[in-house]
Amino acid sequence: MQESNLFKDYTLQEVLDELDVIECLEVPGRRLMAGEMTQRQVELYTKLGVMAPASLQ
Repeated sequence: MQESNLFKDYTLQEVLDELDVIECLEVPGRRLMAGEMTQRQVELYTKLGVMAPASLQ
């Protein structure tokens, strides 16, 4: 978070809370899938240098 200057806009708790609300969808006979993400969530993943989840299994 320091390298991407997230601390100037967010607290650690705010980042964790924002990423915590991503839903996990279970469709019978298919893989677990991450629900739709907000633009803010996608931006946080990008700034953290982490690939946003497409599926969870």
